[in-house]
Amino acid sequence: MDLDALNKIAEAIVAPGKGILAADESSGTIKKRFDAINVESTADSRRDYREMMFRTEEAMKNHISGVILYDETIRQKAKDGTPLVKVIQDTGALPGIKVDTGAKALAGAEGETITEGLDGLRERLAEYYKLGARFAKWRAVIDIKGDEIPSGYSISTNTHALARYAALCQEAGIVPIVEPEVMMDGDHDIDRCYDVTEFALKSLFDELYAQDVALEGVILKPNMVIAGKKCATQASVDEIAEKTVRCFRAAVPAALPGIVFLSGGQSSEQATENLNAMNAQYKDVMPWALSFSYGRALQAAPQQAWAGKVENVPAAQAAFAHRAKMNSLAQLGEWSRALEG
Repeated sequence: MDLDALNKIAEAIVAPGKGILAADESSGTIKKRFDAINVESTADSRRDYREMMFRTEEAMKNHISGVILYDETIRQKAKDGTPLVKVIQDTGALPGIKVDTGAKALAGAEGETITEGLDGLRERLAEYYKLGARFAKWRAVIDIKGDEIPSGYSISTNTHALARYAALCQEAGIVPIVEPEVMMDGDHDIDRCYDVTEFALKSLFDELYAQDVALEGVILKPNMVIAGKKCATQASVDEIAEKTVRCFRAAVPAALPGIVFLSGGQSSEQATENLNAMNAQYKDVMPWALSFSYGRALQAAPQQAWAGKVENVPAAQAAFAHRAKMNSLAQLGEWSRALEG
């Protein structure tokens, strides 16, 4: 393991004013997104849509540090025959790859899941490295359902798997992004989210230490501390920022180069505003960079603008460039609602 090389990649991912475009939707997920805009999901339509974003130079060169790809996409070529990986690299961004195979029912824990994909991972990582991937992502799903879920058992099994994946990534020369996502689908309040998030993070870093994963070559991709969507009391932006930063300062070691938040079902502007509040108010007390690894919060607007039509590509690229710029400013703590136009 070349820790210096891994650390340089991790630092580049969280460079000032930059963050990650999460374009790793599975074929099933992107079909749902395309259904919503009346576009047939085919290998070519998925390629055309993603190529459109990767060729948005203003966004990719100035605001995007890396792109998480799906297995299909990392192997695809653009319309002109250029590998999509090279299209990304030519902008200065780093290609990454989603390597887990999804959440499945966890034996002995009704209503909870375990993320699978460790079988054959060493060999897949070696292939992905040859294809150009320099970082990877593995997502653990942690639901909150009443007082009993998540169980300590489900958190420990998921964080153990995250650490095993991370160790294999570093062995392969690939920076692992570890994603323990506490879901915001329930009716829990922000304090319940805080407690579960802190527990999950502490479990994760215990496992990373136990499996000799070098934190200087790791990126964390967590949820923000936020109330469930169905909670009657939704927290303010300032409360979300304060509790998220407090939780992470209590649970995340300073050796970590950076944290890239998932949007987790927030609207595009909510995800931007919450990230901005953390950086604007707390940058001086945080030992790591706080940035973004957004999927829907970067893509919802360009998807709607594109709608599968070639003539809409300029408008879709403008929408993507705008959202990328807004999140870049939030990463610097310089965003304001007036800039949204």
